[in-house]
Amino acid sequence: MKKGKIVLVGTGFVGMSMAYSMLNRGGIEELILIDIDKEKTIGEEMDLSHGLPFAPQKMVIKAGDYEDCKDAEIVVITAGVAQKPGQTRLELAEVNTKIVKGITKNIMASGFDGIIIVASNPVDLMAYVVYKVSGLPKNKVIGSGTVLDTARLRYMLADYFEVSSKNVHAYIMGEHGDSSFVPWQHTYIGCKKIIDIMQDNNRPMEDLEKIHQNVVNAAYEIIEKKKATYYGIGMSLNRLVRAILDNENSVLTISTYLEDGQYGQNDVYIGVPAIINENGVRELLKLELTDKEQEKLNNSCNIIKQMREDSIEKIIEE
Repeated sequence: MKKGKIVLVGTGFVGMSMAYSMLNRGGIEELILIDIDKEKTIGEEMDLSHGLPFAPQKMVIKAGDYEDCKDAEIVVITAGVAQKPGQTRLELAEVNTKIVKGITKNIMASGFDGIIIVASNPVDLMAYVVYKVSGLPKNKVIGSGTVLDTARLRYMLADYFEVSSKNVHAYIMGEHGDSSFVPWQHTYIGCKKIIDIMQDNNRPMEDLEKIHQNVVNAAYEIIEKKKATYYGIGMSLNRLVRAILDNENSVLTISTYLEDGQYGQNDVYIGVPAIINENGVRELLKLELTDKEQEKLNNSCNIIKQMREDSIEKIIEE
């Protein structure tokens, strides 16, 4: 395994936003780009490489193929059909399952034994597809989950309370989509609970739910205005890659596999807080949920499971 070698499968807006973020931040020794459109991939390699004289450190960037996955530490999958205006993430499931299944088989045929990060939507389902098709242990298959949703929440809460987003400690759990929720009793500004801050300042709790709804609607609004979202998720993927490469043991709300009754669930990928390090998912960070929050998590998992049964189980088994 080659230290600091990342393979990106999918050179669309999301993948290249991640690549550009990596170029600017540094910390990656080698970045391999793979896409079905070979010419575009070569063009992306050239365009990124021309910025290297101004990058913080040396990086090898090249258009490659699946054989390059063999000694990579991390493969990031962003390939798939893009979400269209008015289309939910779950409606993407069937077509993207076929694409992601084929990609996963190609990755594993190289002899790859690192960590796969999945960003293709609907991400909770696609992470499950990669887990089942790859045969990798669950800690090595990570969906981007609600990392972006959580970043959006932190940004909006910071704006509302007029504080730095770095001092907002909040998590969105559940599906990366419409059925997500916020465990508000585990949400803090600095070391003070947001619920207490709201009460101390006579602010209506409804404001928090409006903020969460704005997070849920954010992707739809951005897609309506500019056809796609990619900067936020590109930064989020870079953040997740850094947590793995630097062995950070950081808490991020990724999509990971629940079994043995964790959060009352089995056999489902869903967004929950987890500790991430060089091994992928070190462990889940178990939060105590209220009955209402547990109901919301159950609902999220049921939506994912139902879609899985309706559309993708047969494709996985084919």
